[in-house]
Amino acid sequence: MAGQTALTPLGNGPALLSRPRSCNSRNGTTQQQPAAMPASALINVMTQAARKAARSLVRDFGEVEQLQVSIKGPANFVSAADHKAEEILFRELNKARPQYGFLMEEGGEVEGADKSHRWIIDPLDGTTNFLHGIPLFTISIGLERDGQLVAGVIYNPIADELFTAEKGKGAFLNEKRRLRVAARKTVGDAVIATGIPHRGRPGHPGFLKEMTTAMREVAGIRRTGSAALDLAWTAAGRFDCYWERNIKPWDMAAGIVIVREAGGLVTDLQGSDKMMDKGDVIAGNGHMVKAIRTLVAG
Repeated sequence: MAGQTALTPLGNGPALLSRPRSCNSRNGTTQQQPAAMPASALINVMTQAARKAARSLVRDFGEVEQLQVSIKGPANFVSAADHKAEEILFRELNKARPQYGFLMEEGGEVEGADKSHRWIIDPLDGTTNFLHGIPLFTISIGLERDGQLVAGVIYNPIADELFTAEKGKGAFLNEKRRLRVAARKTVGDAVIATGIPHRGRPGHPGFLKEMTTAMREVAGIRRTGSAALDLAWTAAGRFDCYWERNIKPWDMAAGIVIVREAGGLVTDLQGSDKMMDKGDVIAGNGHMVKAIRTLVAG
């Protein structure tokens, strides 16, 4: 039926949600999406690496109960899948750009001959979701040039949703649909996302205070368990705003570029651009970021 969400099987994997390409889900009208620009050589390199790593993750996700897991910290599990995916990303990106450096969640920092470029990668953002069979996890690849984030790719392989952006060239979903952040300005109508500090993480009392303040003012608060996915969904207008504290550069690097190229504002919770240094971030349209930042950070 026209306008109805359909289930589309992907090989032998789970059925995926597919929306009619011409339907504007925000207002129910039918519109023709503007043509996307052809992906650059850089985005192609990043996308191919993400898809190759994703094939390994999807195989392991199907056998999640048999994974060999070790504990690296409270509620922060390292799986065989995580390491395999990072090795694939490192190999593929290094093959394409052998001079570039790396900052990786598992492998740490690897200096490259080209000091001006650095890949920032998280091979599996949402590890706890993955290990519990929850299909909300992503591969995140950001590129930094001379200290500035210039490109990002976030891939959710189970939903087959690929979010891409390159500085000055816009943000896209599956390389076809241009992304725009939500335009809402009324906090009371907003659905916002955040991350919840789990066992072994700092900031529990502070988070509870922020949540108590925010929940009284907004239409809803969500938590996906993946900071990269939260940023991607904010860029796509699914969330009106997202904030989180105590996260790492690889959690947010790609998402920062994607939100900015979708017309959004990204700052730290003090309103500056030191997100990567401070480990806190807030993203959305400019009006919503300022309003939610005032609520949660004072």
